[in-house]
Amino acid sequence: MAASALVVIDVQNDFCPGGALAVAGGDEILPIVNRLVGEHEHVVVTQDWHPAGHSSFASQHGGKSPFDNVEMPYGTQTLWPDHCVQGTPGAEFHPALQWEKAELIIRKGFRRSIDSYSAFFENDHATPTGLNGYLVERGIRKLVMVGLATDFCVAFSALDAARLGFAVTVVMEGCRAIDMGGSLGVMTEKMRAAGVTLE
Repeated sequence: MAASALVVIDVQNDFCPGGALAVAGGDEILPIVNRLVGEHEHVVVTQDWHPAGHSSFASQHGGKSPFDNVEMPYGTQTLWPDHCVQGTPGAEFHPALQWEKAELIIRKGFRRSIDSYSAFFENDHATPTGLNGYLVERGIRKLVMVGLATDFCVAFSALDAARLGFAVTVVMEGCRAIDMGGSLGVMTEKMRAAGVTLE
């Protein structure tokens, strides 16, 4: 049987209640995530890691507000409040997250001119993070995913993983969604259609 890994996505202060881009109930997943960390031999953690003034921040676009859309060279980009800025408390992992067991931390969104939702690729769907190569080299072909937010970074990661040939399970109780304009329903259907198992 192929080795499996748990991928914990963006369980950071800014995505939890009180943070700059808080996901409702984001901290409620921590007992589930920590239980899964304990159950998995291999754990990978992702961390949103933006430079100040990142191009996905609404503050960098005159007359635009958070959650507006703009066109970037790589496609439509949702604008966000400034969040997960490198070296700030908001970018740190939630203090209750038991992340120390992680064998790899993938930082994403650190290129100023492009956002990154997926653990595997920047939002141009072409620039790799290196996670695929790491997993393939380790012989890991099955992934279990949890984290924030279901309809953005978790879903994009799951879809890319499935496209790359991994067997992917998303533990829905270990995720919370932004659900902007019905995005949770849309991305849930996309994951199912791609062969991702939703538990």
